[in-house]
Amino acid sequence: MTGIAAYKRLHILAFVILVADQVTKQLIERALPFGSFYPPNNVVVIPGFFNLVHIGNTGAAWSLFSGYPKALAALGILALLLLYFFRNALRLKLPHSQWSFGLIIGGILGNLIDRFRLGHVTDFLDFHAAGWHFPSFNVADSAITIGVGMHILFSFRQSESESALKTES
Repeated sequence: MTGIAAYKRLHILAFVILVADQVTKQLIERALPFGSFYPPNNVVVIPGFFNLVHIGNTGAAWSLFSGYPKALAALGILALLLLYFFRNALRLKLPHSQWSFGLIIGGILGNLIDRFRLGHVTDFLDFHAAGWHFPSFNVADSAITIGVGMHILFSFRQSESESALKTES
């Protein structure tokens, strides 16, 4: 396949992630008041472990670089442009690359929309246990994290198979 059809899986997955991210954020924005991190405004799903909250994050993962939403939006756009320009080097026509980068691109787009629409990213998934609190996140953050993890795993697998081919020669 050539042209846009060669990236069909990537585009479909990115679109599904983008829609799932935006729909879940809209549901949270309608259901919970902004800033509802603590009771009585949050929703306890699993007591002592998982709550639904509605907070805004102006930073990146774990609120790093908070207060720089325009710079982070520019970084997201730059990341998308780099993925486009280096699509051949990243081997984006391969199915496993399309799975991992479809997740990443969908997540970047979902968070970019929030940054432009709200000036922050809506986070709503809140996990905690025994005094330990994981930073709140959303569907886009999950997709980016899983996509990066998949890409790393596939990279190691690819390196191993290429090494095996070289030793057989």
